[in-house]
Amino acid sequence: MPNTPALVGAGATAIAAGGHATASDLAAAKRIFDSVGTTVVLEESQMDAVTGLSGSGPAYVFLIIEALSDAGVKVGLSRYNAQALAAQTVLGSAKLLLETNEHPGRLKDMVTSPGGTAIAGLHTLEAGGLRTTS
Repeated sequence: MPNTPALVGAGATAIAAGGHATASDLAAAKRIFDSVGTTVVLEESQMDAVTGLSGSGPAYVFLIIEALSDAGVKVGLSRYNAQALAAQTVLGSAKLLLETNEHPGRLKDMVTSPGGTAIAGLHTLEAGGLRTTS
């Protein structure tokens, strides 16, 4: 199951071997999907979780980028610049996480200074139930 970022070679795909699949079949499928992004091999029982996470995930990320862009426009940035900055922030943050393999909480803490805007924004997101919205 690839996700829509596969359209630009940055997909996240999960594959599971069927009952009759050989190791060679699984390797061939992985090579195919690796050509459009990152591929993980999971058990079939985990595919529903993948649907909610990386299958639907791009929609969630696009909503976050749109919200960040709207906030930028609200404080005076042009739509073009706000969207460019928001998208690059998401891309750069994801790249930092993947390349350092640091826990996201540690990376978050690197941005968050006492009494600063990041901690104020994080508090607002947490108060709004960002982690618990389902």
